[in-house]
Amino acid sequence: MSSVDNPLDSVMYSYAADSTRIEMENRILKETVSHLQNELNKFRQPALMVCDVVDVMENNAIIRTPNGNKFFVSISNECHDLKAGETVLAEQKNLTIIRKIPANKRFHVEKFVIIEKPTTKWDEIGGLDKEIKEIVEVIELPLKNPALFKKVGIDPPKGILLHGPPGTGKTLLAKAVAASTNATFIEIVGSELVQKFIGEGAKLVKEIFELAKEKGPSIVFIDEIDALAARRIELGTSGEREVQRTFMQLLAELDGFKPLSNVKIIGCTNRKDILDPAIIRPGRLDRLIEVNIPTREGLQQIFKIHTKRMSLDKSLSIENIHKKLYGLSGAEIQAVCTEAGYHAIRENRTTVTEKDFTDAVVKIMTKDDSAEMKNMFG
Repeated sequence: MSSVDNPLDSVMYSYAADSTRIEMENRILKETVSHLQNELNKFRQPALMVCDVVDVMENNAIIRTPNGNKFFVSISNECHDLKAGETVLAEQKNLTIIRKIPANKRFHVEKFVIIEKPTTKWDEIGGLDKEIKEIVEVIELPLKNPALFKKVGIDPPKGILLHGPPGTGKTLLAKAVAASTNATFIEIVGSELVQKFIGEGAKLVKEIFELAKEKGPSIVFIDEIDALAARRIELGTSGEREVQRTFMQLLAELDGFKPLSNVKIIGCTNRKDILDPAIIRPGRLDRLIEVNIPTREGLQQIFKIHTKRMSLDKSLSIENIHKKLYGLSGAEIQAVCTEAGYHAIRENRTTVTEKDFTDAVVKIMTKDDSAEMKNMFG
């Protein structure tokens, strides 16, 4: 009788197969239980706090927590070569430093970079020839030809301040110089630098300037800089003190890079009168360029730029329209041209008449001036 036909052998074979299957299932179950136990332990462990190292003293350190408070804490043996300025994980109960982590940027500063670089050309800006010449000397020339300044032996200004009424072309000038130098254009509004928590505004300023250096040549354009750089006062709310901390960091960054570096600063404001003198002293934004309401000659240039693609009526008097536009800013002149085009569209015309411009001027002017304009132009 063969072993296959032996009933005892058949039972033993079946038992061995079942035993192997049970062992495999048992091993899988143990691995599953172990995995679930590890996951459960993760849920039970307290979260670690992300802190910044202020100073290191042998086996101890001073750290700054996210709310701005500072603590003198111990350093675990696993954390080696700790330096001030690094980011660490600390245990929440006694704030002992557990380990270092990469110093990732806390803020998404890349959002301030204009991905599509400005394409504005100098010949697209009218009535600002003097201002353009100054900006080319201070911003464009040092970025394009820094060797020239080294040969002469002088340091160009680190930055400029564009000031004047709204709508006169300050932002347009900044974009044009960025386009002419093929520089990275980083645009910030002053109020965006004021953060909610203590110390965050200063850190944001620091990271923006680090980004500017990484992506150089670059131009940092700070619009409405008066929101950050207004005159400092002795007493104020906690929010005002935080604005001052951020402002001090901005001054430190301006002092921290060389005049011939590949980063230039352009500040912009409608309220130069309220700026702190520290921001416009020599060595910071020391070249002040006023961008004012266009002159008659400048008005003609601006009007020509904005109407070059428009179909104007042959009987239209350009001189009469110029008289009606005198005293308006460049942005208002552009708005008048656009509105005049809409008047023609509403009446199913492709040609813009003098009356269209007259009606457009009345509409663009403020309510207080509208009645006077209607009396002047019918």
